[in-house]
Amino acid sequence: MSKKIRTDAVDQLFEAIMCLKNKEECYLFFEDVCTVNELLSLSQRFEVAYMLKEKKTYLEIAEKTGASTATISRVNRSLNYGNDGYEMVFSRMQEKKEQA
Repeated sequence: MSKKIRTDAVDQLFEAIMCLKNKEECYLFFEDVCTVNELLSLSQRFEVAYMLKEKKTYLEIAEKTGASTATISRVNRSLNYGNDGYEMVFSRMQEKKEQA
């Protein structure tokens, strides 16, 4: 894990996020913590990652999400050379979907 982000303040933020109990609480918290554009950027990156995982082309992703090719490339680099955070979350989301 990058030592650049591992700070007491980030630890505290993650502790706060882990206290959230449902999607509505997430909306309330993240609308207070983030600007609309920050939240939309995060959700766009997450959607790009999912589409890359589904083997969609850069063109398909750009058309659906509005993401630039630079953003798509950065997300792709994270998927291929990152800490496997996306894959961990995608796997858990799939498990949850299968249990429903």
